[in-house]
Amino acid sequence: MGASLPSEVGFQDIEEHCEGGDMKVYRVKAAKLSGTDFREVYKKANAFYAPIKKRTKRRAYVKSAYFAKDKIFLELFWQHLFDKSNWRDRVRRLKYLPCAIELIQNTRFDPISKESPNKPSEILHRFAGVTKNNELFFVQIKESKRNGQKWLVSVFPEDH
Repeated sequence: MGASLPSEVGFQDIEEHCEGGDMKVYRVKAAKLSGTDFREVYKKANAFYAPIKKRTKRRAYVKSAYFAKDKIFLELFWQHLFDKSNWRDRVRRLKYLPCAIELIQNTRFDPISKESPNKPSEILHRFAGVTKNNELFFVQIKESKRNGQKWLVSVFPEDH
């Protein structure tokens, strides 16, 4: 599960805990998906994802406040999720999908950005968020330098 911080811990404490205070943390209103079994969580995640996917005939996306309403494509997240061989890890990441989507749509806080170590033609942006229950999680977005397209790559709790 995500690293749960006690409810009496202040927002500043969470920010300091996150990358030494360099990164601002966005508090989401969306709840983390419940469940322990992959099927159970996947069914809920798919129900959440279906309306987003229906909005377009092509690739599913959400618009990001930070990137001036640019589209963030979501299909790479699903590929990355199913590349994971550990079922527990899949469930752990999938639970944060609604939180990640809300964070992408609403945050204007600067992420930690760096060039991809694997591909110099890509930039990786890492945003931090906190759920209603003070669970810290991260959202990683990949940006292509060539065409400026952005993809949701991964969502994971702090204890990753």
